[in-house]
Amino acid sequence: MARRYFGTDGVRGIVGQDLTVDLVERLGRASALWSRGGRVFIGRDTRASGIELEEAFAGGVASAGGNAVLGGVLPTPAVALLALDLGAVISASHNPPEYNGVKLFDADGQKLTDSAEEKLEALLDAPAVGEPGQVDHVEVATDSYFEHILDRFGSDLSGLRIAVDCANGAYSGIAPQAFERLGAEVAPIAAAPDGENINVGCGATDLSLLQGIVTEGRYDLGIAFDGDGDRMLAVDADGNGVDGDQILAILALDLKVDQVAVTVMTNLGFHRLMGERGIRVLTTDVGDRYVLEALRGSGGLLGGEQSGHIIYLRDHVTGDGLAAALLLCGALKGRTLQEAAAVMPRYPQVQEAIPVADKKLPPSLMAEIERINGELGERGRVLVRPSGTEPVVRVLAEAQDYGEARDLCDRIGALVRRELG
Repeated sequence: MARRYFGTDGVRGIVGQDLTVDLVERLGRASALWSRGGRVFIGRDTRASGIELEEAFAGGVASAGGNAVLGGVLPTPAVALLALDLGAVISASHNPPEYNGVKLFDADGQKLTDSAEEKLEALLDAPAVGEPGQVDHVEVATDSYFEHILDRFGSDLSGLRIAVDCANGAYSGIAPQAFERLGAEVAPIAAAPDGENINVGCGATDLSLLQGIVTEGRYDLGIAFDGDGDRMLAVDADGNGVDGDQILAILALDLKVDQVAVTVMTNLGFHRLMGERGIRVLTTDVGDRYVLEALRGSGGLLGGEQSGHIIYLRDHVTGDGLAAALLLCGALKGRTLQEAAAVMPRYPQVQEAIPVADKKLPPSLMAEIERINGELGERGRVLVRPSGTEPVVRVLAEAQDYGEARDLCDRIGALVRRELG
């Protein structure tokens, strides 16, 4: 059975249009029914719509006999760590403020499988049964998470000057204090959420603000989170962006892992470096949930995505932006971020998101992509995939030369428009 509401990262949409209060309440009820009246720990990011949707989800849980425990504003990885029978986050992650969504974790802090999401969707219209449950509030969740991350992933950062962009999101009251506690000199950026400014001109989806502040203030580096804290990117002292592939490469060498899991978006230069160092690479579909599944299936600890999802499963259950940022700073060991990132060669990549009415890719288009990739061989590649969170088809072209990558992207983009426009 195909999922109607769940995408690659939960249920997500524009509030009042794709994502309604009624749908969120039904999701809460279905979650309680699916978990047999269990306890559901709930967190949210800083969007204005979050309070109403949090109440709707909690009400749905209670209506089906479950116990909803509200933790307030929390980063997504904190909810994964603190999940009870289920964990739920009211968040649209890196999307603009008008979006919101629901992410679910099982009792082990893992995102639900496709099969579990299908079963949960089948319960969306099921009636509530039995006596109603209750809704509780807790005040200590933030402190518990904060201490866990500092204790397990922190190191002495004395002498390091860091600009920290919190995307006006869930890390606004946490991340700057974490770096300060470890001895760094910190400049907090976009750390004043007002409900409408999450991910707006800041954070991991827009590094321009951070880049300007890092270079003007002569900081050693900058760290940027997304709105719900499960993604992290960096900026070096010269203002150059450092993406998830580069961060993962730095960590793979510093943590001395023997394997790493990545997605099909990962730069060919990363694969080249790992091959040279004898590190096995597992490649999955796009989505941190698939990276997690690969790690758990293989017994691996480290994985991630170019977009900034960095997962390290020693003392954690999922990807965590703050944990990744602290690991990155600890891996520098006296080097600049430029020096550390230079270990990985980067093949030029050109990407385009093409709005479409129907995201289903026709066989003729896939056959042409296969033919082009056959011609490119090891010189490069093209990748076309439907977005799991937006009504777009994403095109990626990669080659040793930027001009060739640009031409490939334009060529494939034209094919997508012709076939799906």
